[in-house]
Amino acid sequence: MELSDLQEIRRAKAEALRDRGIAPYPTRAERTHTTKAALELFTSEEEAGTLHDSHTGETITLAGRIVSFRHMGKTVFAHIRDGFGELQLYIRKDVVGEAAYTDILKLFDLGDFVQATGDLFRTKMGEISLRARSVTMLTKALNAPPEKWHGLQDVELRYRQRYADLLANAETRKVFATRSRIVSAIRHFLDDRGYLEVETPVLQPLYGGAAARPFTTHHNTLDQTFYLRIADELYLKRLLVGGFERVYEISKDFRNEGIDRNHSPEFTMLEFYQAYGDYEQMMEIVEQLISAVVKEVYGGSTFVYQGNEIDVTPPWSRKTLWDAIRERTGIDYTEHPDADDLLAAARKAGADIETGTVWPRIVDELLKQFVRPHLLQPIFLIDYPLELSPLAKRKPDDPTHVERFQPYIGGGEVGNAFTELNDPMDQLQRFIEQQKDREAGDEEAMPIDEDFVNALMYGMPPTGGVGIGIDRLVMLLTDQATLRDVILFPAMRRLPASSTEAGSGDDDQ
Repeated sequence: MELSDLQEIRRAKAEALRDRGIAPYPTRAERTHTTKAALELFTSEEEAGTLHDSHTGETITLAGRIVSFRHMGKTVFAHIRDGFGELQLYIRKDVVGEAAYTDILKLFDLGDFVQATGDLFRTKMGEISLRARSVTMLTKALNAPPEKWHGLQDVELRYRQRYADLLANAETRKVFATRSRIVSAIRHFLDDRGYLEVETPVLQPLYGGAAARPFTTHHNTLDQTFYLRIADELYLKRLLVGGFERVYEISKDFRNEGIDRNHSPEFTMLEFYQAYGDYEQMMEIVEQLISAVVKEVYGGSTFVYQGNEIDVTPPWSRKTLWDAIRERTGIDYTEHPDADDLLAAARKAGADIETGTVWPRIVDELLKQFVRPHLLQPIFLIDYPLELSPLAKRKPDDPTHVERFQPYIGGGEVGNAFTELNDPMDQLQRFIEQQKDREAGDEEAMPIDEDFVNALMYGMPPTGGVGIGIDRLVMLLTDQATLRDVILFPAMRRLPASSTEAGSGDDDQ
């Protein structure tokens, strides 16, 4: 790759360090304290009255990235940042020596990683600082930091160069640190309730468990088509057949679909299944799970999303899908069993739906276009049409609908759950009906999975199952407007080689 003028200047400084016998990328670093630990050390000694002439008696070594650097005559003031915070370096010419001060420090730039050794004191301005006796280069950065650390503002560049976004934007780092806490809280919740975390195949000979188009690949050795999983549901339920009673997986799933604020072709799902459970029990668990996660992140039961305060305190409201659609559109979909008839009624109500859309998809569009945007506070929509739910068990008092629920928060769907279908012959017939939808043009309808039917023939206990979109949950709890803001490296269209941006920062110090 061709270097920019700024990159060439910094590369020349790296060579100049080598000429002086200083490695710009040394093998070892020696750090005794983080910035956070150093600040705590000084504060504790100051409060205990054990400072020596206003300095700590202990020599410490810090390491971090230079985020500010300014000369003040015979003194350099610099701030370094590590993963725990920032701390000022106080570098005096008479302490580090003439050669180091005048010859070496001029080769240091914003963005470089350095190591500094000295003792702590408080400056006349009241800032706890390290009086450096030596400063060593750890990594010479060839790219200048974005916009003097004030934040990377180009949204497209933030997604393409997430590393630059992270080092420039504290808020971005906070979002992904919060994401990690959310996932940890989920694991803790399920582990404490006896669920076993498992792993199932990403490459599958037959995809299933959801309505979606898959990504396809070819296995050369087996000379066979494989699919990136669209869900892990069918494999997890095989484990219940095998004797496990409570299992969960936090998995990467892949769906060959469009990209928008709520959809990404690669996304993270939580799925968990409980033997001898049903959708009533799983609703209670979902309430408790999300409430526990919100408490972990915010210390209470409320958070703000896009200007709306959301309260996740159980119990949540429940409403049938039939009631929700009828209230918003005036349409009783049970009175329109023919797809063309329901499409005409939907369009009359103002829906934007393509000609030829199959009946289950029309119902789903009525939900998405008219109901979902109004579901700000936590609510369970329950009892979906059979045609829309090929893996859920029928309601005993209404065989045209199934025991299914979806939790909605902040105007968006965050999950999907069933009383799981465990009748193998009923499941086979559902798969066959899905094939009819595929033949009618529904590319997302599930194929027939005969091995899964065979597994059910061994017997699967009554089961409740839940899937929760991790990305959507994180988007809610961090108040982000799009999934791309909570996925570290979202899928992006490749840029032409000449359009690749590098060295987007500013070298002014």
